[in-house]
Amino acid sequence: MLEYAKAQLAQARENESGRSAATVFRGDLLAQTVLALTEGSELAEHENPGEATLQVLIGRIRLTADGQAHEAGAGDLLTIPPLRHSVLALVDSAFLLTVARR
Repeated sequence: MLEYAKAQLAQARENESGRSAATVFRGDLLAQTVLALTEGSELAEHENPGEATLQVLIGRIRLTADGQAHEAGAGDLLTIPPLRHSVLALVDSAFLLTVARR
């Protein structure tokens, strides 16, 4: 998984948006995507995708929901709350998003 993360981070560094993503697994009930954000890049506030977790593979991120911020670094796992939320890269970062599909 680390190789996926490194590849997506390299792509994010080339993209003007500072972001990159690739789905690594898509089944009937589960989807997993590696996302990368360069330092200061953000996934702006968006709806909750359903039951989901975010595991930081590289770097450090801040997940903000309902005015509460949660920071996580490499190896940390966060449960995404059932609220609108955003993700900010505090340094160049990559994470695995796992979503239970509806």
